[in-house]
Amino acid sequence: MKVSEIMSSPIITVREEATLKEVAQTMLDHSFGCVPVVDKQGVMTGIITESDFAAKNRGVPFTTFRMPQLFGRWLGKSGVEQLYESASTIPASDVMSRDVITVTEEVTIEEVLELMLRHDVNRIPVLRDRVPVGIVARYDLLKLMLRQRKPM
Repeated sequence: MKVSEIMSSPIITVREEATLKEVAQTMLDHSFGCVPVVDKQGVMTGIITESDFAAKNRGVPFTTFRMPQLFGRWLGKSGVEQLYESASTIPASDVMSRDVITVTEEVTIEEVLELMLRHDVNRIPVLRDRVPVGIVARYDLLKLMLRQRKPM
């Protein structure tokens, strides 16, 4: 079975210059856990996931010390609210992951599952000529269990 048979499509994308506030609203409006980020030609340049809106522990350069970061900025004790407020000015291109695992519509479900496991990702965008046309999530793989096999 090919990815094109189970992928979620059509796909909602955001532009690189969209603010994080706009990205968050798009994700909430459509109940998506991620959105591909595209340039002006519609070519995928990155992805933003729910986890990009949460603080992550990062190493402080030239030390062994780790501190939380949100949107690529260091968090102080009272800075969380201010950083979330600044989401209306931070572009998606500043926060998106650029090294994204992607597949084409012709890839098999087995290959997608292997990629998800190997790279520990929950969703993989499906591209046609570098433009997102769908997405395969672990959720889509669950739907396979509910499909009835067609008689031969």
